[in-house]
Amino acid sequence: MISKQNTILLLSTIAISLSVLSVNVQGSGGQPNGVSAPASRMTSSMASKADIVTYEAFGAVGDGVNDDLPAICKAHEHANVHGLSVKAKPDATYHLGAKALTVIITTDTDWNTARFTIDDTQVEDHRKPLFEVRSTLKPEALQITRLTRDQTQLDVHPKHDCHVVVMNDKKKRYIRRGLNRNSGVSQRDCFILRRDGSVEGAIDWDYDNISRVEARPFDAKPLVLRGGVFTTFANRMKQENGYNYWARNIIISRSNVEVDGLTHYVVGETAIGHPYSGFISISNCANITLRNCFATGHKTYRTIGAAGRPVSMGSYDYSANNVVNFTMINCRMNHINDRTRWGVIGTNFCKNILLEDCTLSRMDTHMGVSGSYVIRRCTLGYMGLNAIGRGLLTVEDSTLYGGSLITFRPDYGSTWEGNVVIRNCRWIPADGRTSWPRLLYFRNDGMHDFGYTCFMPREISIDGLTIDDSNHPQGYQGMYLLGDPDDGRDIKQADRPFPYELCQTLRVQGITTASGKKPRISPNARIEKSVVFIEDK
Repeated sequence: MISKQNTILLLSTIAISLSVLSVNVQGSGGQPNGVSAPASRMTSSMASKADIVTYEAFGAVGDGVNDDLPAICKAHEHANVHGLSVKAKPDATYHLGAKALTVIITTDTDWNTARFTIDDTQVEDHRKPLFEVRSTLKPEALQITRLTRDQTQLDVHPKHDCHVVVMNDKKKRYIRRGLNRNSGVSQRDCFILRRDGSVEGAIDWDYDNISRVEARPFDAKPLVLRGGVFTTFANRMKQENGYNYWARNIIISRSNVEVDGLTHYVVGETAIGHPYSGFISISNCANITLRNCFATGHKTYRTIGAAGRPVSMGSYDYSANNVVNFTMINCRMNHINDRTRWGVIGTNFCKNILLEDCTLSRMDTHMGVSGSYVIRRCTLGYMGLNAIGRGLLTVEDSTLYGGSLITFRPDYGSTWEGNVVIRNCRWIPADGRTSWPRLLYFRNDGMHDFGYTCFMPREISIDGLTIDDSNHPQGYQGMYLLGDPDDGRDIKQADRPFPYELCQTLRVQGITTASGKKPRISPNARIEKSVVFIEDK
């Protein structure tokens, strides 16, 4: 005999089941053949009572054919208003069509094993992102009139902890040299400003003029994007001169975000195409972690650069700009030594970068990183590790296949103002191709104004390094620890209008080479004479 309590429980269960059935039946607004109905026709009580928002409830079909992007937009609109999480159907394949729509995400989203198809062969607007992870908080108006380098406290107290970007339009930095030369960019800094006025991410430059201040508050709760298998059918745009970057991506402009387990494939590349600015593109925020993600290298194309000569152009699957505390953990890709593919990541103006347990074709900081730059237990492919900036650069317990273990980018002055530590690493120069290895690559002859004084690392410490220099040219006498910034030319110091500050101390121990030849300091006589070389036995 059923008790009254059990009867109530049974009726409640039946009601819930009927509600779920109603969602499934009416998910397309009761329309035949999967035709989506406006979000307003969805029963409001049905949506508001659900703990999880689904795409199907707003008309998504998930068959890989119908355009699900409008329904996905509506689902997230509802989730954002009500503060609800979103979950994709695990076995669905959502087609993200050609329409110029952007899905705004402000709540946790679980894409789990769902597939998303992105066809870029024909679109309405190639610069339009597909998703944007955005804060719910409005920017704060802050008055900052002056800043000094390494300042750690301001007499400014925002209502929330904020990510702050400041700019001085009267001063140009990063005046690029070479085939992609330019006239530089406005001096800028990004940092975290706490409510007590303390600064995280010490200021890089002096500011006697501040043209702009942008302060974006932190949301108190972290936001997590989880899973998702995205496949991009690559664009086939034809343009002979210059770059025309594509978006069709996921933009993150909110602080305190983690992306966990997202996979991105690229298919359908042809001999014609233009680059992407990063499938996961992060900017103007802090405390971002990419974890357990999989990326795809993009084909390298050619164009005519600013100097009127052919240059390579390539796409990034990850990009980060003006980010404080950027972390990648166990992020991977295939074919890291495929030279037909571009390096997977590029960053600018970041502070405090950490890579742990990653396998990537390269790691690159174009227009600078400051604070700490750490590569730990990683494998980096043929495009290697690139750096300019200031602070402490640490490479430990890692395997690298680049032409140099670290390349200090010559187009931005090969500058690193600070120290470098290399610990327990393995280096296969040029992915095993014939080479005369230079462990650290520099090129700066002092003849170009980059908008700042340029430095070799002040102190370089190497403790445990295995070098496979077995494939070397005839006449090889041993690898060089430091490259030649003058590129073999004899230039008098007095003739250099923008002198390059040389390394002061080079400390080494535990270096072994496959050739058995003892490492040498540098092919540059000035460096050999000026650096203090300390070899610990």
